[in-house]
Amino acid sequence: MDQNPLLTPAFPSRLPEVGTTVFTVMSALAAKHQAINLGQGFPDFPCDRELIDDVNGAMLADHNQYPPMAGVTELRHGVAQKIAALYGHDYDPETEITITAGGTQGIMTAILSCVGPGDEVVIIEPAYDSYRPSINLAGGKTIAISLLANRNDRGQVLSYDIPWDALENAINPKTRLILINTPHNPTGMVWQASDLERLALLIKNTKALVLSDEVYEHMVYDKHTHHSIASHPALAARSFLISSFGKTYHVTGWKVGYVAAPMAMMKEFRKVHQFNVFTVNTPMQYGLAKYLQNADHYLSLPSFYQSKRDYFQSGLQATGFKLLPAPATYFQCVNYTDLNIPQSKLCEAEFCTWLTSEIGVAAIPVSAFYASPIESGVIRFCFAKKEQTLSDALVRLQSL
Repeated sequence: MDQNPLLTPAFPSRLPEVGTTVFTVMSALAAKHQAINLGQGFPDFPCDRELIDDVNGAMLADHNQYPPMAGVTELRHGVAQKIAALYGHDYDPETEITITAGGTQGIMTAILSCVGPGDEVVIIEPAYDSYRPSINLAGGKTIAISLLANRNDRGQVLSYDIPWDALENAINPKTRLILINTPHNPTGMVWQASDLERLALLIKNTKALVLSDEVYEHMVYDKHTHHSIASHPALAARSFLISSFGKTYHVTGWKVGYVAAPMAMMKEFRKVHQFNVFTVNTPMQYGLAKYLQNADHYLSLPSFYQSKRDYFQSGLQATGFKLLPAPATYFQCVNYTDLNIPQSKLCEAEFCTWLTSEIGVAAIPVSAFYASPIESGVIRFCFAKKEQTLSDALVRLQSL
């Protein structure tokens, strides 16, 4: 019998358990119901026109062909200078900094560069959803531990802490990499200098490397400080540092970030980088290099976003939501289980679906940041929005 020439042959999935991300699902649902999207983490306000002018200038100057594989020299030098000024660590821009197609590409490339079959990678959940698939594609094994949830006498989550005992127990001779995220998405918690020191002691006599996801490094409030992995010499010597121009400069759609790491680690990183993207958009790199020269463009972010957070928190006080601490990032987590409505008994995903379709405000269930959902009655709002957007959303939320 002749085979159907139009039949697509079956093949095994490399990521059989992966479907469409919750961010895509909730954004699509928000669009369908014309809801205010406080789910996916992106600003709805424009970036600085100066940055647009810098990129346009680069295009008009004919910076439109392939740049160096590791990134435009001026931008790598600018990144090195920024890290040295803020965190006191000197990375060689020629051998230790690479410009990436966003933070997510940097994360995957770092994992692919050092993790192989049988290697274990420790992550701390709730965790950004790209971590586990990247580990799976590298052939590694994910060891997931959970943040410690501090609860009141009714079992409601009030805040989160680093699970030190679980982390210590998870580290063994098979541990190749430990992923940390500070400031943390989705909870907003920040690591302290003492936390970095404790991590350094845990891995001092091991061969474990560290990947530090710091894409929200400039969004820290209430006089808190971002303690970068670069600020701890012993950790910097064995760590990949990930950050994002998209998050910092309100241009998430540009997908430009960077990775800093010791030369030996960066050498392996670039081996993978050159074959999965090779390099990153040329005129945007030149534009970012010029814009980065003015430190105020990122040093002003804490006050800029704290005002948005404070405005949003103030409006939420008039609702039945219980606010969790939000010392960093541009996310506010809330507990909805005290709302005096039948829907307060729904699981997080069902509540977010109802909130989007019936109330007209999209949020993200924190349970989605776990491989096996852990229900705590906590959802995440994004406040990186225009004041009018936040005001309109608050009117709807205050109706609950």
